[in-house]
Amino acid sequence: MTSFDSTPQLNVWRMLLALAVVFVMLATTGWTAVRNHQGAATPLGASQSAWERGHMGGHRLPDLDRTTPARLADFFASLDARQSARLAARYPLAVGNMNGAPAELRYRANRIALDQARKVELTRLHDQRLSATGQRDAGRRMERYEALMSGDRRILAFDPLGPGRVAEVFGDLDRADRVSVVVPGVDTDLLTFQRTERQYSAPVGMAKALYDEERSADPRAHTAVIAWADYTSPSGLGMDAATGIRAEEGAVRLGALVRALPGHSRVALYCHSYGSVVCGVAAPSLPARVSDIAVAGSPGMRVEKAANLRTSARVWATRDADDWIQDVPHLEVGGLGHGADPMSRAFGARVLSAQGAKGHGGYFEPGTESLRNFAEIGIGAYRAVRCAHKDDGCRKGLSGTV
Repeated sequence: MTSFDSTPQLNVWRMLLALAVVFVMLATTGWTAVRNHQGAATPLGASQSAWERGHMGGHRLPDLDRTTPARLADFFASLDARQSARLAARYPLAVGNMNGAPAELRYRANRIALDQARKVELTRLHDQRLSATGQRDAGRRMERYEALMSGDRRILAFDPLGPGRVAEVFGDLDRADRVSVVVPGVDTDLLTFQRTERQYSAPVGMAKALYDEERSADPRAHTAVIAWADYTSPSGLGMDAATGIRAEEGAVRLGALVRALPGHSRVALYCHSYGSVVCGVAAPSLPARVSDIAVAGSPGMRVEKAANLRTSARVWATRDADDWIQDVPHLEVGGLGHGADPMSRAFGARVLSAQGAKGHGGYFEPGTESLRNFAEIGIGAYRAVRCAHKDDGCRKGLSGTV
């Protein structure tokens, strides 16, 4: 939808401003082509094709295109531990990315898939046919795979294709009463999934900080947090970032994740930057178990008002005063731009304090009010959140714990 004021002259000015921003992005970053891998011989596709041809106990394995996550869960429940382990070993990428497969089995399968991908990069690292840049890239990817395999890390999804996709769980997903999902923005891939410097601006740092803050807020709460980089995010501030194409693809994957989570846990989404566009597109089709959608540093959710998201979830918004995203035109013209500002009073979100966040990447920094607020939402302590405005409007109509 398009967000305009009623003055015609202002409408024209905003439209021209939006087009100017687009031309600047085109001149500086170029038009980022949407790569369509559909039908390509990918590692994940090959593993899924092998699954489709596979058998267990003389019977064909479930058809992935026709079987729901619930039916897949029933299928795995009918197997013993040895049979499940055999499937994970034979089809690691397929099982590791299979909504409906037990979480622990997905962790096991993805560890196998990561090791296989690591060996591929080790070979490339010593391939003299590659340029120095190619060999260096192989070394970086190999180190990332090794890091993801270290200790008892719980990798819920992994796809080595292109820039790569990955998701990691903190906490016990099966026992959690509440699950928080961190949805990151642009330039998120396997190599940026975790950072040493500015660690809390990367998905792993965000999710780990949120999990620790939730446990600190209520040590008795059974929570889990997912660092969800399992969609292809825009690369840089090019045309992909100015449109909803990547968000539409990501929204499908996000919805599939949420619907397949084990048990009956309530789910809160924390959507940073372009991740809030993903959450906005996904909102109408999300299941009722999604109780909260919180956006931070949002360029817009591709709607005029929170009510237009057509979700039963509470919608929260926060932004630091020094966040550059506030200078991005909040409008949508011909598919460019992401609509109204979620921080505006007219949008209708519950506006949270972000004191201490310090810019666009600081919302999950320990000690900030934004992180504290996210944790209180994550454990359901809604009356404990701190609003951005003194009128406490963000807590209106909420009980202590919902």
